[in-house]
Amino acid sequence: MGFYIGNVYIGDKDRDECPLILGPMAGVCDMPYRILCAENGADLVYTEMVSAKGILYNNKNTKDLLRISPDERPVALQFFGSDPLILADMAKKVEHLDFDILDINMGCPVPKIVNNGEGSALMKNPKLIGEIVKSVSNAISKPVTVKIRKSFDNENINAVEVAKIAEANGAAAIAVHPRSRAEYYFGHSDWSVIGDVVGAVDIPVIASGDVRNYEDAKAVREQTGCAGIMIARAARGNPWIFGDIKVALRGENVPIRSTLEVRNMILRHAQMMIDFKGEFTAMREMRKHVAWYTTGFKNSAKLRLKVNEVESFEQLKGLLDEYMME
Repeated sequence: MGFYIGNVYIGDKDRDECPLILGPMAGVCDMPYRILCAENGADLVYTEMVSAKGILYNNKNTKDLLRISPDERPVALQFFGSDPLILADMAKKVEHLDFDILDINMGCPVPKIVNNGEGSALMKNPKLIGEIVKSVSNAISKPVTVKIRKSFDNENINAVEVAKIAEANGAAAIAVHPRSRAEYYFGHSDWSVIGDVVGAVDIPVIASGDVRNYEDAKAVREQTGCAGIMIARAARGNPWIFGDIKVALRGENVPIRSTLEVRNMILRHAQMMIDFKGEFTAMREMRKHVAWYTTGFKNSAKLRLKVNEVESFEQLKGLLDEYMME
C-alpha cells in the first residue's frame, strides 16, 4: 500500500504493496543509476547528498548532482548542512528544479561531514533540527523530509524525540536508520527503534538498514509497521532488487539473472554514464560498479583486477566478452 509525502504519492496505486525506495549513496546514486533503479521497481529514488554551501558558493561539482530526469521521478533531492538560513535559502534557490521532495540528511556518519556539525552530528542538537526543518519547510512549497539515525552515540538514543520535533516543525516524512553514529554501519540494525518512531508520529516513516532481500523486507515491515522500505548498499550492482522483492512478496518466483543479462545491464549503465559524464570519468566510475555487478560470478576476481585498467567503452565491452560469456 502506497503513501503520500505531502502531495507526492509514493508507490503503485494499482497494487497493495509496500513501496521500496533507493537510499542516498555518495558516488553511487547519480542520475544514470537512479534511472535504472526506477525502471526496475524503485518507487522513490534519492539523489546523492548535495551541500547547501556548495550551491551557495557555486561549487562546480554540485551542478551534476542537481540534474534530474523525468525517467526517474519521483525524486528526493537530499541536502546536507547545519545552518537553517543557508539551507532554507538554497532550497528556495533550487525549488524550480524537477525534484519532488527535499530531504535533509541528519544521518551521514562520515567524519568530514560530522566534524562540520552536519549529517549525524545534528542528532546531538534536537533544537537545531527543529529550527532547520521549520526554516526549510517555510521557505518552499515542496514537501520536506528528514533522514536520521537512532542517535549519535549509544548512550543517548533519541530518534523518537527527533522525529517528534521534525514532525512538529513541518517534516512530511522521516526515514530512520536504526544504528547510532558510533555504530557506523557495523552490527545489525535495531529495527525496534523504527517501530518506536512509527508509534510516536503521524507522518510516514521509512525503514532503512540491513534490507538485503525479500525476507528482510517482509520482516522489517511486519516488525515496524513502516510506510516504506529504503534499500541502499544492497542495491549496488543490483538495480533489479526492487522488482525482485516485490515479485517475492507477491508469492511469485524471482527470476534468475543470466550472465548475459548482467553483462548487458553493465554495458547499458556504462553508456548512460558516458552520455552523462563523458567517457573518461564514466569508465573510471564504472570500475566499482562492475565489481558490484559481478560479485559471485565465475572469474569475477580476475575481471575486477582487469577492469581497473579499462579506459574506454570498447575496452569494457571486450573485457566483459572475455570473462562473462556463458
